[in-house]
Amino acid sequence: MNVFIRQLTGVRLVAAVWVLLYHSQGPLDTLGLMSIPVLPDFIRIGRLGVDLFFALSGFILAHTYLNSLGERLTANKSLRFWWLRLARIYPVHLVMLVVAGCAIVAQSIVTGEELNRRWLTPWDFIKNLLLIQEWGGDPQRGWNFVAWSLSMEWLAYLLFPLMALVLWRMHKHVPTWGLCFFWFLALAPLILYGLGTSDPYYTDNWGSTYRVLTAFIAGALSYLIVDRLRESDRAASVSDVLAVVLPGIVVAGSVFLAWLPAAAAPITSTDPDAEPLPPYFHLTLVPVLIAWIGVLALSRRGMANVLATKIMVFGGFISYSLYMTHLVWFGLWRAGMNAIGIDGGGLYALAVLFLLGMSFVIAYVMWRFIEEPARVRMRNWIGVRPTPTEEAGEVIAEAKDPKNAKPIDVPDRE
Repeated sequence: MNVFIRQLTGVRLVAAVWVLLYHSQGPLDTLGLMSIPVLPDFIRIGRLGVDLFFALSGFILAHTYLNSLGERLTANKSLRFWWLRLARIYPVHLVMLVVAGCAIVAQSIVTGEELNRRWLTPWDFIKNLLLIQEWGGDPQRGWNFVAWSLSMEWLAYLLFPLMALVLWRMHKHVPTWGLCFFWFLALAPLILYGLGTSDPYYTDNWGSTYRVLTAFIAGALSYLIVDRLRESDRAASVSDVLAVVLPGIVVAGSVFLAWLPAAAAPITSTDPDAEPLPPYFHLTLVPVLIAWIGVLALSRRGMANVLATKIMVFGGFISYSLYMTHLVWFGLWRAGMNAIGIDGGGLYALAVLFLLGMSFVIAYVMWRFIEEPARVRMRNWIGVRPTPTEEAGEVIAEAKDPKNAKPIDVPDRE
């Protein structure tokens, strides 16, 4: 496994945990943890973990497929690419789509609430099956809510064979300073959109499409830049420092936005379980996160080594399952807590620990018994079989059987 793939796999865990904490603001606030300085400001922009995922996908796909897809567009290569993408994302999505439907029915039984969700319709179910539920200027999210980003990823995957043609030629003919210019140009629409104040979630007026395409393209361009600089000792030394500085800028930016009166979003929801609204303008921090991916790929010490440890890499492997399962689990936990009437005190603190701990247990079970076996089987259907070549496989093998680990291939792990 390339060194930078290890640390970027660790970044996936960071992104997933950031989103998980974002959705945990209610319980954390009840425990008084949201009064800790800086912490609530940083957690409140945790939805940017999704943008980090988008950029990581662009980076890793460019690394993995640029040469095979970029030289010439062919139907066979494109279909193969799309099938491998489905193998990566669809099994867990399908399982969680069904689980989410069952969970909302179970929740209504426990709480006595009526099943009056606008999205609980056959047509919305079909859109989720086709991964098109987030497409359009005013999407209706529902079922497994977090799968909205999967719908956007699928859009980027469908466009990637065409993107690869352009990226391959840029890689061959555009100088490094030109790649940096196009990197800024790719993110300009997101920045302009993110300076608006019509919706603090930035979902209206094609907001989700802005987010995925700009971050995905900028992530792919970041790979082209990194590939030019990765033999430079000077670039590595500077990146070692920036790998720490850039996350600090994101934290400082979250504090600044929390302090800035113009960034305060109006409170419109009366739902006590709803997360506090993120501040306006938080999308302006996305370029910093994408730059962080690039410097981590170039870095050889410090933060990069931390993210490349086995526990972080393994956490990166289960991060997709963590992301896809946690919100349904949170909903069931909340319904159960309301049913038994625990809303504070020592028992509530233990219940929150159980909530967070079980999130990782559920993610591991989903990865171990659904995500990974289904991915391997779907790859086998088109003749892509495991080979004992990847260091990543050793981490997975150790997790399955520490005493008798044998490496298996885990290519294409974005």
